[in-house]
Amino acid sequence: MEWTDEAIVLGVRRHGETSAIVELMTAMHGRHLGLVRGGASRRVTPTLQPGNGVHATWRARLHEHLGNYTIEGTRLRADKLMASAAASYGMQTLAALLRLLPERDPHEGLYRALAAITDRLEQPEVVAPLLVRFELQLLSELGFGLDLATCAATGEDADLVYVSPKSGRAVSRAAGESWKEQLLALPAFLNGNGSGASAADISSGFALTGFFLARRVFEPRGLALPDARAAFLATIARAAAAA
Repeated sequence: MEWTDEAIVLGVRRHGETSAIVELMTAMHGRHLGLVRGGASRRVTPTLQPGNGVHATWRARLHEHLGNYTIEGTRLRADKLMASAAASYGMQTLAALLRLLPERDPHEGLYRALAAITDRLEQPEVVAPLLVRFELQLLSELGFGLDLATCAATGEDADLVYVSPKSGRAVSRAAGESWKEQLLALPAFLNGNGSGASAADISSGFALTGFFLARRVFEPRGLALPDARAAFLATIARAAAAA
């Protein structure tokens, strides 16, 4: 069996003396692992760093085998990502989130979103709202999507400012007024209102996605939210405060 695809490196671990097992997020074949012979060499190692874009060819005798990769670098971002704390933590967060997906399950939309984010990871003020939307998209593709289009109580689509922690549905200001202490905030940039996202909006956005990721995805698996995510949020909060 053989296929060729574009991909982004999520992780790598040494295998034996000279080889490496590389984890890729591919455009058409999902999160996919494979063996790179000679992947531990000084010549190849720089290409196999997380965040790098690559052109990958996978070969195996049977579909269920680990298989071998032949990898060529196409967009080498790792140097820039490692030079920035926010970018480094952001890449670690993205990789940890994508590991929630079943291996080899195609998610082309998530791949495209990942590519857009990794191109901008050294710009935390730009990346932060993109990462909130990425987490919303991931929840949806895992089967836990939020309904932020209309009010759960009235069915209307105006003045949506809350989200029910039980149903994951939006709630309007008027309908949620009596229960606002129990509801989650819905920042304007997630419901199509407002052209930008303030630091408070970003914080509310991550609180929203973090709540549902923890409650519906991580906790049922006996896991906690990634430490890298908390570090990324702390980094962008410091950057916002400094600005």
